[in-house]
Parts: sequence; C-alpha cells; structure tokens
Amino acid sequence: MRITLDAGQLTDLPAAVEVAAFRIAVEAVNNVVRHSGAHNCQVRLRVDNPDRLLVEVCDDGIGAGSWRAGVGLLAMRERAAELGGTLTVGPGTGGGTVRACFPLPARGVL
Repeated sequence: MRITLDAGQLTDLPAAVEVAAFRIAVEAVNNVVRHSGAHNCQVRLRVDNPDRLLVEVCDDGIGAGSWRAGVGLLAMRERAAELGGTLTVGPGTGGGTVRACFPLPARGVL
C-alpha cells in the first residue's frame, strides 16, 4: 500500500490538538490497512481558515462492508469531541474517508 502525507504549514498548534490529530490519523491509517483493501491512502492535515485544523484520511479501498463503530472509531470520535471538534467517517468517492475538524484559538492566543 502506498501512503502519502500532505501537511502544509502547521505551526503554533495547541499541544492537545497536535496529539489528537496524530492519534486520529494513526488510527484511521491503521483501519485502512486492516479493513479497506486499498492500494493508496492519503493523509491530509491543513489549517482551514485561521480557526480550524482539518485532518483527512482517504483511501481507494472497498472497505469492510458496513462502517460499524468499533473501538477505534469510537476513540477517534471521543478525541475530537473532547476538544470541541467533530469526526465524520464513511464511504467516499472511490473509497473511504475519515475527516476530523478541530477548532483553533485565535492566532497568538495559546
């Protein structure tokens, strides 16, 4: 499987957001490897607007059938929610997608 990372400029992130984003990305990639049958996986992290961080893991796999909320998906959802963020998962165009969105404090207010 080919895994690519697109991270852009990610400076001045709060430590809690860094940890949650990392853990969600790792768990999502682990799920791709274990369940998707994918050939390609892309991890994207970017500050979208100055006030939120987006973490997306997309693959071109066929998935494991249904997207049942197992321990990994529940943990990702809890990590996002603890910081006021959201997590969406499910089939996307040509594969699966995990997308986490974290609010960020105003620049210079860490």
